Amino acid sequence: MCGIVGYVGHRQAQPILLSGLKRLEYRGYDSAGIALLTDSGLMVSKSVGKISMLEAVLGDSEHKSTHGIAHTRWATHGEPNEVNAHPHTDAACEIALVHNGIIENYRTLKEYLMRKGYKARTDTDTEILVHLIHFNYNGDLTEAVRTALTQVEGTYGIAVVSSHHPDLIIAARKGSPLVVGLGEGENFVASDISAMLEHTKRVVYLEDGEIASVTPNDYHITTIQNVEITPRIQEISWSLDMIEKSGYDHFMLKEIHEQPATLRNAHRGRLNFEKGIARLNGLNLQYDELRRIKRVIITACGTSWHSALIGKYIIEEMARIPVEVEYASEFRYRSPIIDENTILFAVSQSGETADTLAAMREAKTRGCTVLGVVNVVGSTIARDSDGGVYIHAGPEIGVASTKAFTSQVMVLALIGNLLGRMRQLSVQESQEMIEWIQKIPDQIEEIFATEDSIKEIAKAYYEKNNFLYLGRGINYPVALEGALKLKEISYIHAEGYPAAEMKHGPIALIDENMPVVVIALKDPVYDKVMSNIAEVQARNGHVIAIATEGDTEIVERVNHVLYVPQTHRLFTPLLSVIPLQLLAYHIAVMRGCSVDQPRNLAKSVTVE
Repeated sequence: MCGIVGYVGHRQAQPILLSGLKRLEYRGYDSAGIALLTDSGLMVSKSVGKISMLEAVLGDSEHKSTHGIAHTRWATHGEPNEVNAHPHTDAACEIALVHNGIIENYRTLKEYLMRKGYKARTDTDTEILVHLIHFNYNGDLTEAVRTALTQVEGTYGIAVVSSHHPDLIIAARKGSPLVVGLGEGENFVASDISAMLEHTKRVVYLEDGEIASVTPNDYHITTIQNVEITPRIQEISWSLDMIEKSGYDHFMLKEIHEQPATLRNAHRGRLNFEKGIARLNGLNLQYDELRRIKRVIITACGTSWHSALIGKYIIEEMARIPVEVEYASEFRYRSPIIDENTILFAVSQSGETADTLAAMREAKTRGCTVLGVVNVVGSTIARDSDGGVYIHAGPEIGVASTKAFTSQVMVLALIGNLLGRMRQLSVQESQEMIEWIQKIPDQIEEIFATEDSIKEIAKAYYEKNNFLYLGRGINYPVALEGALKLKEISYIHAEGYPAAEMKHGPIALIDENMPVVVIALKDPVYDKVMSNIAEVQARNGHVIAIATEGDTEIVERVNHVLYVPQTHRLFTPLLSVIPLQLLAYHIAVMRGCSVDQPRNLAKSVTVE
């Protein structure tokens, strides 16, 4: 994995492909490459590092070609070097292929092909696939790809070109997203719509087990079994300026500051104040079906798992339904207990997370109703689920999720409200919550006014190598999220803990060199958290507190205070996480880290 771009048309392909790769940089990568079909055959160039390195390899001259594929690689098999970078070719350099995913039986296929006289030049699984296509080639590239894929076990999103087939790209997917973009006298293939958004907004999402034959003026989609597919063309609503920095130094900072707008988008048109209820028609469930739910499972990975933990607190309190939060990567490998009164929410920013997709499909095979909470319209989770809710956060380019996290929490709060009104939440209680929800975007703007104070704290601690984050109750997941943000983008070791658990081990680490970030809001566990702060200070720990506006008591107890406005206690994570996002951001900038593209990370994890 990580990014695929393909172009076939009437314009020069090289600048289009390179521009597309740059649009995909946010997904994370360690090498890049391009294959262009020229008059003299396939021209392949690859490099380690950033796309600028690939541009340097290509030089100033633009290779004349209207047909090609390109790739950014995030290493899975084989170290990141020029040999292992994509595209990969057959021995004669007549077929070139780029690939996202993992070929699980590549060793078996490799041994088979070696016996047939093929030689492996790389450490990758992808090279084996291009040799397999060559082995099956008999004049028809589509059929060669189809036959090869019937022999493959694993996941893939691929684009294939051949010097024997000018003006043809073959694309196929299984478990790794791929989109065909439709233009006038030109067509595109990409793993992400952002790569083609400046050229077209008309796209066709490939489903698992589908193959597309794409030419400048046409495209044809069939299944692996050669059954014709009638494609569904979708119009993308995102605009090009939504994936630009708009004057901010980094996408992450822009996306942090977009949160007032994205949270309004998440609840706009979905709150009926008069009836005190959220309207979520995308769930595709009637009120009597909602009332029958006895148990909720939320499955997710990474930051989405943290939003799910917050959703658990909200839904259980609002609806009085037991909620379990499962790591998607673990859910499918055990034997979960599911019955007809269980509902599962799959939470994913991209809607393509491989583990979350697998967990969702496992639940469906057990007869569970599965609903998606995703950001990307037309993503696989959105298409394969029984219903769901879009979070409407817009494109998130920074690898470390910020606005998608808060939008997920907002949507889970709306779900909690709806389920609660079906059971025990009164109109008056719900109306009060709705009023608090509608205030949150303006309250986040108030927090932004304190950003200079956050920078000063970052300046005091950016050289530290370890942080501890503590929270209790609904703000414990916020501590986890704050720690994750810091480690993702600054490479500082950070751990999040329930504050009361600190004395069961982590307290041994606390000294003057261990900054401790404590979420200490005025809520039912405030006094308990203050006791935890005292335990830290007794060991010379430095405490940075996230506190409720107006709390003067805490000033005497900690080294630094960052205030957030008061809100309903169930919605405090939407405010308490904002200073933690900004603290992580400014520390990373001061340490000279690559904020938007942290090392070893990919935006959309489409392999297990």
